Amino acid sequence: MANHKSADKRHRQSLERRARNRHFKGNIKDAVKAFRAAVAAKAPSAELESLYKAAASTLQHVASKGVIKKENAFRKVGRLAKALHVASTPG
Repeated sequence: MANHKSADKRHRQSLERRARNRHFKGNIKDAVKAFRAAVAAKAPSAELESLYKAAASTLQHVASKGVIKKENAFRKVGRLAKALHVASTPG
C-alpha cells in the first residue's frame, strides 16, 4: 500500500498504462495472426493486401504510442511485407 499521495497516483497510472499496453499488444497479435493465417491459407492477393495494411497500420500506431519500440515495429512490418511479396508472386 502506498504511503504517499503521489505514490498512490503513480500506482494508479501504472495500472492504467498496463491495461492500455496489454490491449494494444493484443491488437498487434490479432492483426499479425490474421495476416499469417491468410498467407497460410493462400488467400487472394487483394485480401492479403488489406490484411497487411491493417497489420502494418496497427504496428505503426502502437510504436508511435511507445508500447513497442519503433525498430521492433519496422522489423515486423518488413517481415510481413516480405511474406506478402512471396505469397503474391506467382510461381
